Amino acid sequence: MEKHIVKIKRIDKITPDVLQIVTEKPQHFAFTPGQATEISINKNGWENERRPFTFTCLPDNDYLQFTIKTYPSHKGVTNQLLQLKKDDELILHDVFGAISYKGEGVFIAGGAGITPFISIFRDLQAKKIIGNNKLIFANKTKADIILEQEFTKLLGNNFINILSDEKVPGMAHGFITKEFIAEHSAGPDKMFYVCGPPPMMNAVEKYLAELHVPESSIVKEAV
Repeated sequence: MEKHIVKIKRIDKITPDVLQIVTEKPQHFAFTPGQATEISINKNGWENERRPFTFTCLPDNDYLQFTIKTYPSHKGVTNQLLQLKKDDELILHDVFGAISYKGEGVFIAGGAGITPFISIFRDLQAKKIIGNNKLIFANKTKADIILEQEFTKLLGNNFINILSDEKVPGMAHGFITKEFIAEHSAGPDKMFYVCGPPPMMNAVEKYLAELHVPESSIVKEAV
């Protein structure tokens, strides 16, 4: 199994609990938008603690970027990431992932489940084929919305936010429902891209089935 040790070039906090980490890019390193790799920290005791994180840069960038939700209370890998700084090292393992762009449709993300879609949307923008793709993004509060300004600029009115714990003008309040999906989609013949916490995934897949969306039109991570 191939692995690469890369130095961190910069770390930024982009929401209260989300880090954006930029690293070196190994020579001939390849991935497709939507894919991920397992990462461990090159520090004593952490080298074998691997966690999956999605690439949020473009494949042809000369660096790698990861957008990572942290859980300080868990005292695990993401808490360790919060302690890292420039020139610390990460270990990259195999590239994997079943999420990739298969045509225009509706992207449905919950929280950190947005990460596979970041690279996909940036790739579509670079190729000037954003088209009528829509993004439904579910979060607890407005402060939790990852890259809100970037997605607003990219998608305009096709960027649809729904917040469970806060009421904000111009954003929906509550949880994603079958009716909410139907209201913001162009029918069951479009592609649906789904990524988020397991309870949300289960609910959304149930709603899509009730809306007669064929399984072949649903793109999600393989389990």
